[in-house]
Amino acid sequence: MSQAPFLVFGIIFLVLAYFVGVKKQTWLLSGFNQRRVKDQDKLSKLVGSYNAIIGVAMLIASFIDHPDMQILFPIVIVGYVILLGYVNIKMVD
Repeated sequence: MSQAPFLVFGIIFLVLAYFVGVKKQTWLLSGFNQRRVKDQDKLSKLVGSYNAIIGVAMLIASFIDHPDMQILFPIVIVGYVILLGYVNIKMVD
């Protein structure tokens, strides 16, 4: 498989991390009930940090030509499910 999807997704995740983590644009988050979240700042830092980590990992993976890098996509999805569960259970009213 070509490594181009990793590069594209890495850039998208880094841009999303900037808008959510720095600019506090939580309306960009689908699946998070941001109107019910008590601490909007914590939500933006948590999701922005996760997106930044995933973005950097995807960018690094785009330069590594190894078949095991394909496991990165399921890890990202599982991470988002865990993050979504945490936010909707622990951080809502």
